[in-house]
Amino acid sequence: MTAAADKHTSAFPRIGVFDSGFGGLTVLRSLLAHIPSAEYFYLGDTARLPYGSKSQATVARYAVESAQLLESYGAEYLVIACNTASALALDAIRSAARVPVLGVIETGADSAADCSVTRDVLVLATDATVQSHAYRDACTIRGLRGLEKACPLLVPLIEEGWTAREVEKNSAVTRQVLRIYLDEALAQAKARGYTLDTMLLGCTHYPLLRTMLEEALPERMTILDSAETTARRVRQQLAAGGRLSSVTEEDQSRCHFFATDSVEKFRTLGSRFLGQPIEQVNLIDLGG
Repeated sequence: MTAAADKHTSAFPRIGVFDSGFGGLTVLRSLLAHIPSAEYFYLGDTARLPYGSKSQATVARYAVESAQLLESYGAEYLVIACNTASALALDAIRSAARVPVLGVIETGADSAADCSVTRDVLVLATDATVQSHAYRDACTIRGLRGLEKACPLLVPLIEEGWTAREVEKNSAVTRQVLRIYLDEALAQAKARGYTLDTMLLGCTHYPLLRTMLEEALPERMTILDSAETTARRVRQQLAAGGRLSSVTEEDQSRCHFFATDSVEKFRTLGSRFLGQPIEQVNLIDLGG
């Protein structure tokens, strides 16, 4: 049965998750751990990535189209698991959507505010997210000083799989690149008089680097994963709305995957991000 045909028959909470590509699958992975009894609809707009090279108007149009598609499948809660879309299009999505919408930037900043004692936070992100200054602004609103560090080489290294310990030669390259970025960030923090005690992973690819980061960072720094914090927030909000009480322990999650291009690549690469095999991906066309 297709997701669209089944949309009125599920007793599960129905959660739509959107990203421009594969990274948002780390958010879905955390959602599955925190809300195992739910039905999920994941859309990766792989034909139109990267969003970081697009204008704000274009990103907003793409994101709204994707959100509306997920709503058409019956999603009653939308998670924007894309930092670029969260930074540039969250207001547009919320204006167009008829269901609650949550972005990864606000949840990450909230967690940093709860965690940081010094109120100085390091944000690792892609160049596009850093240029938007969305994390810096979100930190400022919460009384934090956010130091944003762009790490443009990390996403391609992660997608190449150069993070696995069993491939020591390749993972060593990733560790070296990561060390360079961290050294630069810590030097910038020292020059500004910041006392960093919290790191926020401002890209949904970066949870795959957590072990490397834990090895490289000073022990005093806490690493916050926006995928994890977002999943906890969704669970809290669904529980507050009474949407978790209707399911039983015997219920299991169901996942529907959609991509706008390269379904085979989505299955192969996406399985690494999700941490489990992806058997079927539905190819859809959202236009140009």
